[in-house]
Parts: sequence; C-alpha cells; structure tokens
Amino acid sequence: MYAIVQHEFGSADNLRLEHVPDPEPGAGQVRIAVAAAGVHVIDTAIRRGESGPYPRPDLPMTPGREVAGRIDQVGPQVDDGWLDRPVVVHLGMASGGYAQLAVATVDALHVIPDGLDPVAAVAMIGTGRTAVGILESAEMVADDIVLVTAAAGGLGALLVQAARGAGAEVVGLAGGPDKVARVRKLGATTAIDYRASDWPDTVRAAPGGIRALETRALAEAAAGRLVPLVNDPFPLGEAAAAHRAIEERATVGKVVLVP
Repeated sequence: MYAIVQHEFGSADNLRLEHVPDPEPGAGQVRIAVAAAGVHVIDTAIRRGESGPYPRPDLPMTPGREVAGRIDQVGPQVDDGWLDRPVVVHLGMASGGYAQLAVATVDALHVIPDGLDPVAAVAMIGTGRTAVGILESAEMVADDIVLVTAAAGGLGALLVQAARGAGAEVVGLAGGPDKVARVRKLGATTAIDYRASDWPDTVRAAPGGIRALETRALAEAAAGRLVPLVNDPFPLGEAAAAHRAIEERATVGKVVLVP
C-alpha cells in the first residue's frame, strides 16, 4: 500500500508518500480500506516533534489520528460480520491514518450512519465530539449572544450552526473575505473579518453588542451571583511588578492597578 511516512521531525517536507507493506490486523482488530483520513493542527505539532504532554512517537511513523472507510479484513477473534461495513474510528495520537489501509481495534469502531459519507464521518469523530462537549456545557438558549472565533474552521463551523439552531445571536470571526462569506452562509447573524484593524468595534456594534454581555456580567456581580476573584491590587507605579507577577504565575485572580 501507499502511506505517508515521516523519518525525522521538522518541516512538512518530511512527510513523504512511500510504498510500504500492507498492515495485518491482530487479535481483536480489523483493517480498514481508508476512504478519508482526518488532519488536525495537533498533527502539525506532532510532525515537528512538539507533542506537548504526550511522548514523541517513534520514527519512522505514519501520522493520522482518525479514519473512515470499509473493513476489508478482520483479525482473530473478530466476527466476520464486520467485513465490508462502513466505519469510522479515532486511532490515537499518531497511529497510521495517512494511508490506504489502517488497523484499528474493533471495540473503538463506529458504524457510519446511513446518509453520512466518510469525509463527514471523519470530521465528526474528532472535531464533532469536541463541539458536542462544548455545546453540552454551554447550554445555549435563544437569549444568548455567542462569539465564535475561527468560525470558518472545522470546530467553529459546527458551533455557529448549533448556536443558530438554539436561536442565539451569533457573531462569527474569520480571516479574509472568502471565509467571512462562508461563515455568513453557515447562518451567523454577523460575520466579521478579524484581519481588519477595527474588528473589535464591529463586534461591539453587532446585534445585541458585546456590551450586552458586559451589562449582564455587572448585574450578576451586583446581585451576588458571580463574585470576582481579585489579586491584592498593585499601586499604579508598580505596573512593572504586576507584569512580573503575572509572568511568574504569582498572582491569584484578576490583577488590578490602583492610582
């Protein structure tokens, strides 16, 4: 099969298409004929060797955290009924998704629902689950005003649609006129180009305004429902000390200067 193989960490030039042996599923695994593989920002960090709290993968490697396609082979202890079923799966941090064939554990598989193509399925298995988690926590209602940054991205686009579906006012930020048009088409009440120097003023002038959120925040504090945590104030002349304290993570709560 053909797969993207990385032999060293660094630039995107290190991602090369190579002919490699076909993978074979082990016990409890299946092999997927990949129809779509997801690509994430974190993939670029892994490629550079900057995987944060996660250990660097061993090289050479084939990147790719999620795939969708049909099962073309099953390993031992896997029911033959899985053969040819359309599935999508999250493979892990850097687990071979950028390839024509990929191996996954059968317990991790999701059968792709009718009417959903592999590309859409891959988009939802990672980015979609993040969006659903955010939406469950946010519990948006029609009275809300929602500001979505990177609204033309995979996650942002889902949040714009969901917020509009809840009846909320949605202000979507995107970079450049083409992306702004896409955000507007997604249903955002207001779509704004964040490359423009005056974009904060445009946001404040949007329906309802961010000012509405300021007013609500003040009212919540006045009623005692929200109590702000404030660090011991710094005298105005000690602004530099305040900065150092922030950089050294020596502060608790909001930092304030007082004349």
